[in-house]
Amino acid sequence: MNGSRRRVLSTAALTLALSALVLTQSAYAAKPVGSGKGATTDERGGGDETGIYAAAKVQYSGAVTKDGSAGNVTSSDVNWDPPPCWYAPYLGAKDFKKKMSKDIEDVKSTPGMTGHAGAAVGEMQRHYEDEYGWTDTPGYKDYNVEKDGEGMFWAGVENPNEPDYLKRTSCSDLPFWVDNGEPPPPQYEEAITPEMLAALAYQHMELPDTKVTLAPNGNTKVNLPTWAWLDDAVFDEVQATAAINVPGFNIQATTTATPKSLTLDPGTEDATTIPADGECPIVDGKIGEPYAKGKSKETPPCGIIYRRSSNGGTFPLKAQLTWEISWTGTGQAGAVNMPDGTIEAVQNVTVEEIQSINR
Repeated sequence: MNGSRRRVLSTAALTLALSALVLTQSAYAAKPVGSGKGATTDERGGGDETGIYAAAKVQYSGAVTKDGSAGNVTSSDVNWDPPPCWYAPYLGAKDFKKKMSKDIEDVKSTPGMTGHAGAAVGEMQRHYEDEYGWTDTPGYKDYNVEKDGEGMFWAGVENPNEPDYLKRTSCSDLPFWVDNGEPPPPQYEEAITPEMLAALAYQHMELPDTKVTLAPNGNTKVNLPTWAWLDDAVFDEVQATAAINVPGFNIQATTTATPKSLTLDPGTEDATTIPADGECPIVDGKIGEPYAKGKSKETPPCGIIYRRSSNGGTFPLKAQLTWEISWTGTGQAGAVNMPDGTIEAVQNVTVEEIQSINR
């Protein structure tokens, strides 16, 4: 039987059958491991009498959000996305047998569990107990308990920050066995890798806020340069790490972000940016130059000249800081570039109709 049949079984048996069960954390293909709570910094693996959850939660550290939500970095590549789901180590053979066999028996005893769904549950039971398999998907004898401690069953994990439900739940194959130290079978293209962990670290990364210092600060004047610069502290490297550590399987990836340039949008067409394209590069380790007394007639390396007043209101000055991002990780010899990341902040600027001022 081919891979599509494996997915059909998964959908029929688990979406229809296991939906009759009430689990506190996760089911299998119908609700992949990690759904609900998501993969946050404080999750642990294991199970109890009320439910089960993945042994291999992604552990985040460094400059990441603390609640498992997406960070404040936007990829400059609109076609780049972190993985919507993945397969990861789930449970050892004995623990998997204990939970799965109980779930199968519970489902079989559910009123009305007949027809296609009932047959699919029977096939699934034979798959794990009686070596019933399909093309590229061998069956197991007694849930592989003879190999307990020598590997783990892997299962699908949802990325809770993926908004597309179909993508988030697409890792829907039945749990499968992987020996310790061996790669997952090649048909499971979504099996977790260091590169995927790097993308997840990127997704959860929290970079410093971009607050541009202005001179004059708050109220500026028509036709006079407004100087703009960033504090030196912004230019420190920022790192975020994602890792999976379970017996027989340990991988990690660290994503590093380094400031690259600042882009200014004055909030009105009646303004001139300096430089003309509004992008202020890093020069000698800094962006822009702090204003100092006596520089009022000079042109700043980074700034704005407003050509009309804000008429008692304000202009929304947008400051977008671009960061170069790369990753290193398990099995990776050197740093690998990722799409640049950006964060944006808006500051309200009042522009007054005064032609000159002493600073």
